[in-house]
Amino acid sequence: MPPIEPMSHGIPGAKKTLDTLPSNIESQPIPWAASDQVMPLHHLPPDARPREKLLARGPQALSDTELLAILLRTGIKGKGVLQMADELLHIKKDSDSGNTDEGFDGISGLLHASTDDLNRVKGLGPAKRAEIVAVLELARRAMAQQLKERTVFADPGTIKHYLQLHLAARSYEVFAVIFLDAQNRLLAMEEMFRGTLTQTSVYPREVALRALHHQASAMVLAHNHPSGTVQPSRADEALTQTLKAALALLDVRVLDHIIVGPGQALSMAEQGLL
Repeated sequence: MPPIEPMSHGIPGAKKTLDTLPSNIESQPIPWAASDQVMPLHHLPPDARPREKLLARGPQALSDTELLAILLRTGIKGKGVLQMADELLHIKKDSDSGNTDEGFDGISGLLHASTDDLNRVKGLGPAKRAEIVAVLELARRAMAQQLKERTVFADPGTIKHYLQLHLAARSYEVFAVIFLDAQNRLLAMEEMFRGTLTQTSVYPREVALRALHHQASAMVLAHNHPSGTVQPSRADEALTQTLKAALALLDVRVLDHIIVGPGQALSMAEQGLL
């Protein structure tokens, strides 16, 4: 069968005269976002230090910057760890050159960064790079374990998040297949075909052979759109129907086709397109 083609912050309140200020004002520094980021963590009040704050109030009380600062542990000369974490998260990557020295445009972008991307960031030594990559891999394995232990479509959001971890940050198109058993539990996920930004060739015969290899009863198709939009094209719809018909001859059901983009995913089954 042929292939188918941060807001700025002001200081509210009225202006006070020097006569109304306390006499010991110079010995009472007022913490704020920028100074906290430059100041070493051990100079911050205990309840403002990310690690102590996490232990006292739980991880949900921390910002993305504070959580990343715990992972990084230390900054570099002239740049505190909070400032370093904030820059990594909030300064956008240069989309033209692919330069990652300027940041990753959010926590998702950082966690989807490759080892090569992290190598180009000043101040991220081998230990810090290894920790970030390890966190991403742990997240992937946790998702995979959840899919193996329960029916996939008991929680449709889980499989979308799982696919985002694997595919969302790719700069090229990837067509992947999730193979499932009769209870819709994960057997395997394989990235089967790769292509350009606009086209990926998919061979139904190869998909069918891998389904037989895994003895799959069902599957979820998936691919990414590096452009960012997750709306299915006419080619996506035609490919889905072709694969669905071919696999039905093997008594293998196509349950969904999920399109993944940075920070989002679309289920063609939920859109009534399957």
